[in-house]
Amino acid sequence: MKFSESWLREWVDPGVDRDTLFDQLTMAGLEVEGSEPVAPDFTGVVVGEVVDVTPHPDADKLSVCEVSDGSERWQVVCGAPNVRTGLITAFARVGAVLPEDFRIRKAKLRGVESHGMLCSAAELGLGDDHDGIIELDPALTPGADLRAALALDDVTVELNLTPNRGDCLSIRGLAREVGVLNDRAVAEPEHAAVPASIDDTFPVSLEAPAGCPRFLGRVIRGIDIRAASPLWLTEKLRRAGLRSVDAVVDVTNYLMLELGQPMHAYDFNRLSGGVVVRMAEPGEKLELLDGQEVALDAETLLITDAGGPIGIAGVMGGERSGTQPDTRDVFLECAFFSPLAVAGTARRYGLHTDASHRYERGVDFELQHRAIERATRLLLDIVGGSAGPVVEAVAPEHLPDRRQVRLRERRLHELLGVEIAAAEVDGALARLDFELVARVDGGDDGVCWTVASPTHRYDIEREADLVEEVCRIYGYNRVPARRPQTALALREVPLTRSPESRLKQLLADLGFQEAVTYSFVDPRLQDLLDPAATPLELANPMSSEQSVMRTNLLPGLVGTLRVNLSRQQERVRLFEVGLCFVPGAEGLSQRLRLGGVCCGPREAASWTRQSEPTDFFDVKGVVERLVEWTGQAGRVSYRPAGDPVLHPGQSAELLLDGEPVGRLGRLHPEIEAALEVTKAVYLFEIEGETILSRVVPQHRGISRFPSVRRDLALVVDREVPAAAIESTVRETLGPLLVDFTLFDVYQGKGIDSNEKSLAVGLTLQDASATLTEDRIARCTQDVLAALERAVGARLRSGGAPG
Repeated sequence: MKFSESWLREWVDPGVDRDTLFDQLTMAGLEVEGSEPVAPDFTGVVVGEVVDVTPHPDADKLSVCEVSDGSERWQVVCGAPNVRTGLITAFARVGAVLPEDFRIRKAKLRGVESHGMLCSAAELGLGDDHDGIIELDPALTPGADLRAALALDDVTVELNLTPNRGDCLSIRGLAREVGVLNDRAVAEPEHAAVPASIDDTFPVSLEAPAGCPRFLGRVIRGIDIRAASPLWLTEKLRRAGLRSVDAVVDVTNYLMLELGQPMHAYDFNRLSGGVVVRMAEPGEKLELLDGQEVALDAETLLITDAGGPIGIAGVMGGERSGTQPDTRDVFLECAFFSPLAVAGTARRYGLHTDASHRYERGVDFELQHRAIERATRLLLDIVGGSAGPVVEAVAPEHLPDRRQVRLRERRLHELLGVEIAAAEVDGALARLDFELVARVDGGDDGVCWTVASPTHRYDIEREADLVEEVCRIYGYNRVPARRPQTALALREVPLTRSPESRLKQLLADLGFQEAVTYSFVDPRLQDLLDPAATPLELANPMSSEQSVMRTNLLPGLVGTLRVNLSRQQERVRLFEVGLCFVPGAEGLSQRLRLGGVCCGPREAASWTRQSEPTDFFDVKGVVERLVEWTGQAGRVSYRPAGDPVLHPGQSAELLLDGEPVGRLGRLHPEIEAALEVTKAVYLFEIEGETILSRVVPQHRGISRFPSVRRDLALVVDREVPAAAIESTVRETLGPLLVDFTLFDVYQGKGIDSNEKSLAVGLTLQDASATLTEDRIARCTQDVLAALERAVGARLRSGGAPG
């Protein structure tokens, strides 16, 4: 909302200076975004009267004028086409300084001396009109300083209004608010019904009364549309950010700014049959005033006549019925359109108008009679003509109800944290135009007020709204600042569950970056990465590429990986912790999962080593580190995975106590090809609750006795996994084994083709005694015997325990 300070002060005298006024508005919820002068600096310009005009002797387009400044008469040469005897205008005397430091000096124009200059609006920075000199109100006194006469030391104020305060999109609404804040009376302009001087009418009917419950119209004949709008009117429009169009449009715009009621004027001679307010029909089109033609949808409320649409209700009129330079008769429209009927209409057609901005937020539904009478009076005063009677079509049952809301004194004090006297609440509600329906003693609730909201307030719906209104008038700055106090019990944090933040930090320490992707994914990508699942389809998706809920984290992670690879990111490490939506026999379940993907070199290239590509064991190492972090390494095992999404020879299933809880491996080459990924992609996915569960650490003292390492070279069948050897060794040695390391795998000369050699290191330590050679030998023999029984292992030839 843009307006000039002086216009607001015409309606209400707040009794405070500019800065205080702006602070008041902001603290009342009407944020002042800024202000700027309405005119640039200039000095020495006064109100002048053209006393006499004669043609210039040597120039056809110049005139020699005699100008009075109230005390003296000056000869001024002027080239304006509208200069004439008796004109009151702006006179820059010799010595005046105009905008951009333009100084007025005595000069000769074609041999005739000129003592000053008669100024146009453009030369004073008061607009773009430079075709003629400015025409002032004849009532102004010659010699008066122009800045004072036109209130040019005024400022234009820009307010940032919230959508619920549509009542403040007018000078009247702002004046009402300022008057309430300062307990000052609002001086509204005098208004009275304009009696009809002709009998001409134009019928109006409502076929969509829910969208337009009230429509007023009036015929005005014999206007002079070429009549110039008075300076006071064009200046108010200019200071509100609107340009002057013609006198009729200027008046309707002025009424919108003054009262908050949008209006529209039609060329009466271009209308036929009568006005009908209805919904659009299939195939209808309308050429708007801005020249664009729109195809109307069935949800659009229209103003029509016998020839079809003449305007989109509450948004913009049509070109066919608009006023023209030769218009002599107009039909004035003043209507109330429901906010729901207008909301979104302008956006659907790519429009944003001052009218739609106000109707969407709600216009006072009792304002129309006052507005049309005020507009009629201004039009008759400016463009002349004769007015017919006001025609009204109204559907009272569709007009908004005045809501009745209850306010309890106890609740008011609870929400504000300060006690406000009941008499002060009475005054605030009365000043805000709330109609008191009941005021009773509510016992423990204190005084209870029931009030009806004023017709211009659409945002008062519940008790909290009334509390806010009372506080605005009481003053937010009067509410003491107190620290919030409450009795809260600390939530118990189980020691057996790690916070997600620690898991994320661990993955970041391992070189991964967190990705946060949408839960709704592309169905094609979802089917590719989880072909066995039937995902939940969204009823109203944002797009076809985001139309199903993910059943695992891979669609989002793999999609993000592809984006990074397409942007020349050679090394990508991503993880995500998020919910998946898994269909089952009992319906949809939400499962927390951890997922990760990696691609590219294992490490960045360095002069100390060559860059090597990531492989299966890198991603397995990450999973093993995560498992160690939970303290559940002893309960975890791996087995080959039969997952169709993973490479059959480079994949594994993660088991906890024999139950599947995750998977890891390389993405299947066929899927990589389908995704147009040219590098091997490795991934892992683990149930979230598994990886966030942890074993509470138990303190164990450091042994004072030395440890001993024994290395074994074992020959086993090619299909025997190293994990089977490790589990057998741990089961055999128990707490005596402090470390197990696989440090070599060999297949080749000296080993059968269906066998392999695994070299493992066993570190033994007793917490209570030094291990003797005999005991170490017995332990080694026990391990070899257990391995032979479990997996058929034997010592490699020449591989005696060392």
